[in-house]
Amino acid sequence: MSEKEVIGICGIGRMGSAIADRLAARGFRLVLWSRSGVTDEFADKNRAEIALNVASLAFKSDIIITSLINDAAVEAVLEKLVETSLPGKLVVEASTVRPDTLRRFSEKIKAKGGSAIDAPISGGPELVREGTAGVYVGGATIDFKRYLPVAEALSDRIHHTGALGAGAAAKIVNNMMLCGYWEVLKEALLTGKKAGLSVETMLDVLLTSPGGSPALKFRAPRILGEDKSVGFPAKGALKDATLFAEVAENFGIETPAIKAALESYRACIADGHGDEDLSAMVRTALAKG
Repeated sequence: MSEKEVIGICGIGRMGSAIADRLAARGFRLVLWSRSGVTDEFADKNRAEIALNVASLAFKSDIIITSLINDAAVEAVLEKLVETSLPGKLVVEASTVRPDTLRRFSEKIKAKGGSAIDAPISGGPELVREGTAGVYVGGATIDFKRYLPVAEALSDRIHHTGALGAGAAAKIVNNMMLCGYWEVLKEALLTGKKAGLSVETMLDVLLTSPGGSPALKFRAPRILGEDKSVGFPAKGALKDATLFAEVAENFGIETPAIKAALESYRACIADGHGDEDLSAMVRTALAKG
């Protein structure tokens, strides 16, 4: 289209706020709604309109993005969306949820005149604001192409992974790898510490070896306690890891690495670090070990 479509965002938490900031900076018109409310200050900063409810947001938007905490929150919003008319609207589910969550609403969305894709985002709010997060899209090619200008504003790593639900599945695969990585990193660093290596030395070795990763480079200062900022909190990592384990279990897949990570995050949160960055799981384990 010659003009940017109006984007409605349901959910202005950590990720939803980052999506709004990025899209506003790239010239998109926004309509915002959140269960906890949207402040005038945030709306004014992003030149956005505040919707009183989900139906109002749907009416005023062309593309509706849901960015919410879990499946229950997404389902609650989708239930409200399918109660209203959705002629020509594209519903984009960007949360971390089960692959079948949006699929269960797809026929109702079509019956109301709309279409849907799942397009979860991999990477924290800081990567969204930089436009370097990953986006995994599941849905019809025509809907993927329609969403592409928005996705390109958010990401330099966009993958059309298949039919509806494939985006959520790809996000789970990607983040299961990361979840396992942090658990193995914790175990490796604890082993090295017992063998007499400093954390600084081990990270220096890993960051210049195949055992390193962009994620480790990004979070190394947080593991060392030099950076107190929060990209994604430990309690969020526990929530996501729980989802990953449940989805895998439903397919009959054993996930010992994910289960070990679950225990590590539970211990981290029990020690009072749930609101700190997910790398606190590694840092606090090293402090205790």
